[in-house]
Amino acid sequence: MHPIESELKALMVASLAGDARAHRDLLRKLSGYLRGYYRGRLTRMGRGVSEAEDLVQEALMAIHVGRHTYDTAELLTPWVHAIARYKLLDFLRRTRVSATNVALDYAEEVVAVDDSASTESALDLGRLLTMLPARMREAIQMVKIDGLSVAEAATRSGASESAIKVNIHRGLKALSAAISRERTP
Repeated sequence: MHPIESELKALMVASLAGDARAHRDLLRKLSGYLRGYYRGRLTRMGRGVSEAEDLVQEALMAIHVGRHTYDTAELLTPWVHAIARYKLLDFLRRTRVSATNVALDYAEEVVAVDDSASTESALDLGRLLTMLPARMREAIQMVKIDGLSVAEAATRSGASESAIKVNIHRGLKALSAAISRERTP
């Protein structure tokens, strides 16, 4: 485990216990990591620094508002990474930038320099996805991971939009059940 994980997690746990100073420190530290993450990705796309700052603020707000959803038994940085990545994908959708223009291979850690342990997620998404039938797995991959719209996924797969939606819904339900089974001792 990377040392920064321990430090950030300790701040989050204290924050969840009501320590306002720890919460401020957590958000301040995360803002630096998030800023590096977004600037790096957006610079490769020819986007501006102000857009990175907007994304930092959106991610920090999502972390603040959703902090009650963090499971303290898990690593913090994968949770933060997921929020940061989804904020980036939302930004790309809003600004009509194709996800194919973004090297999402680089989006696997909040900041590579600061957190090499982000891939140590307790739940291995790739392994979980292999548990699903191919149609569900492909629908989730295209829409939820690759960032395609339902219409784009339907066109690519040759399925109807309704079929894509149903496969995503059923697949996510199956993944949720699998995760619940893994967490039950």
